[in-house]
Amino acid sequence: MDALILSPHINRRIGQAMHDYAMLAEGDRVLVAISGGVDSLVLAWLLKFWQEKAPIHYTLHALTIDNEFWRMHPGVPRPADMIKEQLGRFGISCAVEKAWTLAQEQRTCFKCARNRRSQLFDIARCQGFTKIALGHHKDDLIETLFLNMLYSGNISTMVPKQELFEGRLSLIRPLAYLEKQEIYDIAEKLGIVAVANLCPYAGNTRREKVRHILDAVYSAEPEAKASIFASLRNVRKGYLL
Repeated sequence: MDALILSPHINRRIGQAMHDYAMLAEGDRVLVAISGGVDSLVLAWLLKFWQEKAPIHYTLHALTIDNEFWRMHPGVPRPADMIKEQLGRFGISCAVEKAWTLAQEQRTCFKCARNRRSQLFDIARCQGFTKIALGHHKDDLIETLFLNMLYSGNISTMVPKQELFEGRLSLIRPLAYLEKQEIYDIAEKLGIVAVANLCPYAGNTRREKVRHILDAVYSAEPEAKASIFASLRNVRKGYLL
């Protein structure tokens, strides 16, 4: 049944992204960062599915970092338990780590994300992981491009593979060539649902603002998304300041 979840077109693009950026190698220990969003849950299933058919051997470990925002909502299920239940249906166990503490006055989206990323790096280093897999997709890469242009004054985005610490650890994004809606379609077939983000700042971020801007662009120019994504490979440096 799992093989029927992915159309040949989508399966080919996932494989192309993995091949283009040499994301996986023999003997890799892969840590899948699970946020509770549909993207990371589908990614965990995908890497489990590929593990069973790939010509190489790699181990797979899922991890979610618990910010414990659920403690602010009495009676609300713990998101980590809901994540573990969903992944458990696919034979994937998921470890849970309590988030490193940030002082109340330091809690911004940027600092929280940086804190979580630092914690992931520390866990990967201490436990000997060679890859950290993240669920970012084509829409995320385009949004990051515009976030950096609008708010940081630079032209850059997330890349499908990024080597860190002199190559001892790499971030990989196997869903980089897929659009968000395609991932949601896979999730629907698998019965995967997003786990609610209980962060008090959820839904009111710069990324959300950029997403609305881009939705308006796509509405006016339906082919714009493909063109913007293609431009990330077609940078004419001679025509930049």
